[in-house]
Amino acid sequence: MSLENLEPIVSLAKRRGFIFQSSEIYGGLSSCYDYGPLGVELKNNVKRAWWKAMVQERNDVVGLDAAILMHPKTWEASGHIAGFTDPLVDCKDCKKRWRADHLLEAKGIKPDFRPCEWDKHNVVCPDCGGDLTDVRKFNLMFKTFMGALEDNTSQIYLRPETCQGIYVNFLNVQQSMRKKIPFGVAQIGKAFRNEITPGNFTFRTREFEQMEQQYFIHPDQKKEVFEMWKKARMQWYLDFGMKKENLQFRQHKSDELAHYAAEAWDIEYNYPGMGFKELAGIHDRGNWDLSRHSEYSGQDLSYFDQEKNEKFIPHIVETSDGADRATLAFLIDAYEEIDARSGSDDAKHEKEYVLRLHKDLAPIKIAILPLSKKEPLQNLSNEIQNSLRGTWMTQHDETGSIGKRYRRQDEIGTPYCVTVDFDSLEDKKVTVRDRDTMEQERVDIGELKDYFNSKFYN
Repeated sequence: MSLENLEPIVSLAKRRGFIFQSSEIYGGLSSCYDYGPLGVELKNNVKRAWWKAMVQERNDVVGLDAAILMHPKTWEASGHIAGFTDPLVDCKDCKKRWRADHLLEAKGIKPDFRPCEWDKHNVVCPDCGGDLTDVRKFNLMFKTFMGALEDNTSQIYLRPETCQGIYVNFLNVQQSMRKKIPFGVAQIGKAFRNEITPGNFTFRTREFEQMEQQYFIHPDQKKEVFEMWKKARMQWYLDFGMKKENLQFRQHKSDELAHYAAEAWDIEYNYPGMGFKELAGIHDRGNWDLSRHSEYSGQDLSYFDQEKNEKFIPHIVETSDGADRATLAFLIDAYEEIDARSGSDDAKHEKEYVLRLHKDLAPIKIAILPLSKKEPLQNLSNEIQNSLRGTWMTQHDETGSIGKRYRRQDEIGTPYCVTVDFDSLEDKKVTVRDRDTMEQERVDIGELKDYFNSKFYN
């Protein structure tokens, strides 16, 4: 099923406790979102799956959790203080702010901000048609102060990306872990960008979470390593159930490349109402990052290869995934509206909603559904849940008809429902329902753990 826009996802996210507008009782805070009880489980599962693939299952990649606040010279070395800017214009009438490059691209014009070029295009405010100001550069980093005084000497920044924490720890990691080139360092963490025009739900926000890995190599290994990571990152999304037709590679053109990048590819996802937009990236960053940090810190960040008797500044192949964008894409890709299939004919709805999430990503793995609130069934249901909850995330639901409860669990992506009925008190069996096939199977209570082990781990 193809969605025309994100509205069904936004509605589901709030209705079922995945994602809420931040500070909603005060009218909300633009482009900031809170992950609800199910959203935090889904996002954590996405991060766990990424970490398992990138760190746990590899011998050549280790983890790091660097501080959000870093020495200000870090951002001088990285070029963020001088060059991390977007072109900004204001409407003189309605006062709304816009990114000038986005306005030009919407008209099919290649952005060019040399003197007098902007005025040639007669661009007006998309909202009110008012005149726009001249283009000025706007730095995207959030500033704050460290210590008791608020002056230039105490000014620091919230990191706009996580990778710099890896670069400044290159020697610490390499020496403490006794790593030989090639090896990688992975990190999951928050980053902050004061975007001029954020939007499209959690696709572009001012506070977001990155899943990045920096792979340090000899320059001679670059082509082979780049292709390896490019293939591996695409396969990860496919392995977790994302539809192949919703994914594509896009190579950055020469005029899109960052000044330090020799090659860059995006993995793009077909977001409803937006088309194919960036989901992840694979970048050849050369040796620019470590060279700059060596220059600005005065520390030698080179690597000595004893076998080749060669000293060099390692080059870097970066893989960059957004935890928020990935979570959103998995939600969209799993979402289906189908003809009613649960409950008695007189209780059915015209449409039902199913999240066909991969079992590893589903926020709730198993729902326990007693057919009655009577104490004997409640006690047995609690015993069953207690036997399973140490291994899987479970939910106990006793409210409403069984059909309605099945629909609720389908809508949040729960792979299996365990129905506890009055026969269960006698035969010590329960009915297990599969979300996708709707097949129901009678299973001995004492064999439930083995049953679900075979379902989740085979």
